[in-house]
Amino acid sequence: MNAINEQFIQNHDRSVLRFITAGSVDDGKSTLIGRLLYDSKGVFADQLQAIQNSRYYRNEDGMPNLAMLTDGLEAEREQGITIDVAYRYFATPQRKFIVADAPGHEQYTRNMVTGASTAHAAIILVDATKVKDGQLLIQTWRHSTISCLLGIRHIIFAVNKLDLLGWDETLFQELAQACGALSRQLGIAQHHVIPVSALHGDNVVNASPNTPWYQGVSLLPLLEGLSADDNLSYKPLRFAVQWVARHHGQYAHGFRGYAGQLASGTMRVGDRLVVRPSGVVATIKSLRNFQGLVDEAHAGAPVTVELNEDVDVSRGDWLTHEHDAPTVGKQIEAELCWLDAEPLNLARRYLIRHGTRTCTAKISQVHTVRDLQQLAVHAANNLTLGMNDIGRVTLRSSDALVTDPYEVLAATGAFILIDETSHQTVAAGLIRKAGWHFPAIPDGILHIV
Repeated sequence: MNAINEQFIQNHDRSVLRFITAGSVDDGKSTLIGRLLYDSKGVFADQLQAIQNSRYYRNEDGMPNLAMLTDGLEAEREQGITIDVAYRYFATPQRKFIVADAPGHEQYTRNMVTGASTAHAAIILVDATKVKDGQLLIQTWRHSTISCLLGIRHIIFAVNKLDLLGWDETLFQELAQACGALSRQLGIAQHHVIPVSALHGDNVVNASPNTPWYQGVSLLPLLEGLSADDNLSYKPLRFAVQWVARHHGQYAHGFRGYAGQLASGTMRVGDRLVVRPSGVVATIKSLRNFQGLVDEAHAGAPVTVELNEDVDVSRGDWLTHEHDAPTVGKQIEAELCWLDAEPLNLARRYLIRHGTRTCTAKISQVHTVRDLQQLAVHAANNLTLGMNDIGRVTLRSSDALVTDPYEVLAATGAFILIDETSHQTVAAGLIRKAGWHFPAIPDGILHIV
């Protein structure tokens, strides 16, 4: 668990850390982010002045209402709750941060999924004043489960509002044990539990004199030490074609390149690639970025690929290496988080957006549904999913999809479902298994499917 927060996570990483705050309603998520921004000098004077001039400025101790630094919607300030995900950016001498403030209300769980999908870490607020008999709230379980499903490596439980309970060490230890039990049930490898007061700043940036019994690191130093390196450059090559770039296309030798962002792996001039899902083999002739010609490109880089061979490559295709074959097929098994108020209908057709490809899909079967109150998985009896349900489904698409399990690679392991009529996002999916697998292609063989 803490173990002096793993020796302060060994050393500081200067890369950008993306994290999200989650939890139940009024746990102090927005206030905690506001405190991080305020105490790390990430707030401009005019922002503080705007808060003080607001009609929703209601603190009586002279401190600004820090929650208003993230709650920007009029409805949020009026009701005192977070409705949409708010992103904020701040930096310390050690590293830069992108933080997402997620809503706590069950109605807006889908917004939490959006914010957590790119996070390296999750801070889950636990309101010590709401916990009864050591039982964590259902939203704490739900957000912990979603964080785990999304593969977030670092889970931090911030036990908030202990100042209202006299900094009760016994209560904190009970909650720490409850968080540990939850983590074990979910299979969370690393978790940390920190006693904080988001309102007053205890253990947020600096150690608090009110918790001499807590020997761990404060929240901000812990975040500064967490690893954000995904090592994507060392993973299998996955390049999603976003746009076919043509120049002097009226001539026989005009330029044709394939532009996109390298999701993972490394590509170099001269590499033999396979176009998926067609299976056609080609060789890289040149690579271009915004600076011009380059010899190689790494994960995260936008690049345009020119091939030696005149082959058919379109938006939605993937370029991969021969020896790191993904799964290609029209049937996948996935974990689905249903986000729409209208329940899943097996008779309906939806649009699936995977990478840069969009096609139609139907869900043929709902296998299991997660019971977030008991943290158990049950067989699906009603063959549907309601809003905020999480279930295991089998889905069949009209086009072949190029996939990897989500835990292996998020870029090819995630998708969304869209309502054909309203064009609203109705579900987010994490691929667990897929239909069939392309074998590695021997040298000299042109493989076409």
